[in-house]
Amino acid sequence: MNALSRRTFLKTSAVATAATALSARSWGQVAGANSDIRVAVIGLNGRGRGSHLKSLLRIPGVRVVALCDADTGVLESAKGDVKKGNVKTYVDLRQLLESREIDAVTIATPNHQHSLQAVWACQAGKDVYVEKPVSHNVWEGRQLVNAARKFDRVVQAGTQIRSGAGLQEAVAWVQAGNLGKITASRGFCYKRRDTIGKTDGPQQPPASVNYDLWCGPAPLDPLRRRKLHYDWHWVYVTGNGDVGNQGIHQMDVARWFLGEKGLPRHTLSIGGRLGYVDDGNTPNTQVVIHDYATAPLIFEVRGLPAKPGAAARAPAAGDGKRGNTMDEYRGVSIGNVIDCEGGYIVVPSYFAATAYDKAGKVVKEFKGSDRHMSNFIDVVRSRKMASLYGRIEEGHVSSALCHLGNISHILGKGSAPDALREKVKGNAPLAEAHGRMAEHLGVNKVDLKATPLTYGMPLTLNPAQENFTGEFAAHANPLLTRKYRAPFVVPAVTADTRVAS
Repeated sequence: MNALSRRTFLKTSAVATAATALSARSWGQVAGANSDIRVAVIGLNGRGRGSHLKSLLRIPGVRVVALCDADTGVLESAKGDVKKGNVKTYVDLRQLLESREIDAVTIATPNHQHSLQAVWACQAGKDVYVEKPVSHNVWEGRQLVNAARKFDRVVQAGTQIRSGAGLQEAVAWVQAGNLGKITASRGFCYKRRDTIGKTDGPQQPPASVNYDLWCGPAPLDPLRRRKLHYDWHWVYVTGNGDVGNQGIHQMDVARWFLGEKGLPRHTLSIGGRLGYVDDGNTPNTQVVIHDYATAPLIFEVRGLPAKPGAAARAPAAGDGKRGNTMDEYRGVSIGNVIDCEGGYIVVPSYFAATAYDKAGKVVKEFKGSDRHMSNFIDVVRSRKMASLYGRIEEGHVSSALCHLGNISHILGKGSAPDALREKVKGNAPLAEAHGRMAEHLGVNKVDLKATPLTYGMPLTLNPAQENFTGEFAAHANPLLTRKYRAPFVVPAVTADTRVAS
């Protein structure tokens, strides 16, 4: 094993799986308190360039030394953002990970690449900031948690809402009992999503893209949508729909308020892709309910507007209302509402919240700002893992909530309106959310008799084992992972129970 070159190690998936026997520290340089942190940004077509790169360039003591993207056009364009220093560019991540001149990486590639790339980076001795969701399925997210522990890597999940001092204070305030017991923890993604169009056959990927590397662990199938970039969100083979795109933030906040550390006892989805027919296959309208001991966690997706024909404008990132043509729930389009016995908390944006009593009177306000990337760099220096705002264990569990809802939906069946109402009437929170969903679809002239909602498979979980039990386990458990395409195989990493300081 020791005779293998590092290049062979990184390019052979079977050897990469066996890499847990090696010391990651022997490859990477852990930057000291007085050294620059040398960072590479992987994935530059969205948040990688718009958020990661911009944030890193503003942090003292950080040098962006490398950029990586499977699209050479995107890569060359982003290179111009780095004005100082000699930045190297890579199309193939495996070549980047060979470099001893990189201490940490940030990952903002499509969802289906997140866990694989982050595990590889841990094995190569790099610290990691990985965008949400941290995984494309439940199993691979757990492998990333195991890799972070085994290789003693700093791994920050891109759940930046957790970095805001205001939300940290709000969660602590509610958990101290100031509004009484939580009765429901709600999240909302009412965010306009237009059709991505319907193609009549295979499409040609952009000439600037290495399509093999872009697909990575996903099947190397012909492209069957107009746009390669971004619209991958709405195809299950690469994305997770808005449950896993925007909803990961709101389900993370909802679970944070509940104080629940693991997966729920039961999961159920109701939803569909309604209002148009296109090349997407993830829901644009959905309610997912997770049964927790503390209180139910309810998450809603709406991609159709408040009124038919409304302009296709979505709120700005982190803003639940601006530019909005969507429905609202107690003033929230993208955010959270936490119901309690003595009042409720409204989280209408990423870093602010307001507490109300039962009469609707403001009790307390909370405000903060995004400190996520700087927190990551601070912990890369200090090695105090407990100081991370977006610890990978938390990112994994909240990402898994997205996947559980999608598994329920994928295994579900269309249900006529009357039959569906009958199925949910015994679950008051679900029945209420379903009723508002049906009303919203009616306003958008969706005929639920002609295109019925999918009643998802009701699933029972063993939270400790992170798998399904009971009647439908044989159907659901295979969807906890995927068939990987060699050599882009997520390694199975043996759990290491050590707790970092």
